[in-house]
Amino acid sequence: MMRLDAVVLLFADLDAAELAGWIAQGWVRPEQAGDEPIFQDIDIARVRLVYDLRRAMAIAEDTMPLVLSLLDQVYELRGELAAISGALQAQPADVRDAVLAALERRTG
Repeated sequence: MMRLDAVVLLFADLDAAELAGWIAQGWVRPEQAGDEPIFQDIDIARVRLVYDLRRAMAIAEDTMPLVLSLLDQVYELRGELAAISGALQAQPADVRDAVLAALERRTG
């Protein structure tokens, strides 16, 4: 767990006010300990993502909600596909083969 001032130190040109703005806009959602945000590893990864999108990719502030929403959907889909894959692997071979054959017919 890290506090806001410690997270800011991980980035060359990120200040506390900008990070607080990202939190206020809902781009980063750390837990709160009283009035102070507490960052878990996942929150720091989200800060790194937002930082890279803003700095390296120059994503405009008004575009960020859309970009983050789309990325969140992609990550959620990856998780769902992993769960489906795991469930499929747990099935008997004939079921797996039937599903794979149906997918091959669909993609053609």
